Amino acid sequence: MSTSADVESTLGAFVDPQFEIPLSQAKMLKGVTVEGAKATVKIELPTPAYPNQEQLKESLQSAVREKHADFEQVDVEITSVVRGKESGAKVGLKVKNVIAVGSGKGGVGKSTVAASLAYGLKHLGASVGLMDADVYGPSVPHLLGATGQPAMRQIQAPDGRTIERIVPIEVDGIKLMSMGFMVGEDQAIVWRGPMLHKALSQFLQQTEWGELDYLVVDMPPGTGDVALTLSQMVQLAGAVIVCTPQKIALLDAGKAISMFQTVKIPILGMVENMTGDIFGRGGAKTKAEEMGVAFLGEIPSASDVRIKGDEGKISALVDEESSAREAILEISSNVAMRIAKEIMKNPTMPTLEIL
Repeated sequence: MSTSADVESTLGAFVDPQFEIPLSQAKMLKGVTVEGAKATVKIELPTPAYPNQEQLKESLQSAVREKHADFEQVDVEITSVVRGKESGAKVGLKVKNVIAVGSGKGGVGKSTVAASLAYGLKHLGASVGLMDADVYGPSVPHLLGATGQPAMRQIQAPDGRTIERIVPIEVDGIKLMSMGFMVGEDQAIVWRGPMLHKALSQFLQQTEWGELDYLVVDMPPGTGDVALTLSQMVQLAGAVIVCTPQKIALLDAGKAISMFQTVKIPILGMVENMTGDIFGRGGAKTKAEEMGVAFLGEIPSASDVRIKGDEGKISALVDEESSAREAILEISSNVAMRIAKEIMKNPTMPTLEIL
């Protein structure tokens, strides 16, 4: 009769179809128990966004039965715990993965994509925060229908001091911080670089984010101060670049990719937004291939994306009736899996280098 050690040996050599490495190397096999003619296999995925989980289960069952015909029943129990590089540990954040969502220019729907990504990751089962770092144009609160002002809370620091922390606004289970909560809707923010740096430091270091699987950061367009500040303060898990299909947007998206690569931040991939008859289709995919980065998917130029954003109901884009739902969930899954693959490949964080 086969033992649990026999089954562990068999499955340890099983090559995971997504990560293309053995389960033993991926550290996904968490144990095997044998009770008579029944074997129970426990698998822990590095993200709930892992696709085709049922297919993985069937493949594992087949692998066991092929080598160990004495089992009449093979059960595979799949759970998930998001892995991360503890992106925020450098500044005291308990965040596993900080994701920057950037673009080379404005007007490509970057904030809409950032908010949709946050909801997509949450829908897939992760704990998520959303930080609006687009200080000059903070549109995320409107997209989520979030109002009010973050409260202040006094907490006891490890060294015994009493310190004040900012409590983020919570919408649909997503923790949110934005300069839009601090100023009037029509009030312009006229700041120089040092003031921007201070505001971002407060958003990151003085906000009570709690424990998060992912913190999505909506970056300002371009390649200026905010991107450098974030790169220096936190160890980003990676960057998502948003663009529309037309050539002028793609040229600027290439500059954003170059900027993140300059500061040694992994490029998770490109998202094509507003795909359709007006702007065309396929430009981002072609650009991604040219630059050697992943193409994460495309979001259609659909009226309900605009309508839900205007109404402050961006959460509805992951509802069953939304025409953008499938695209958003696919992109969210691809982002999470790209992070997981990067961790499998390189478990240490990149070191900031200014070239």
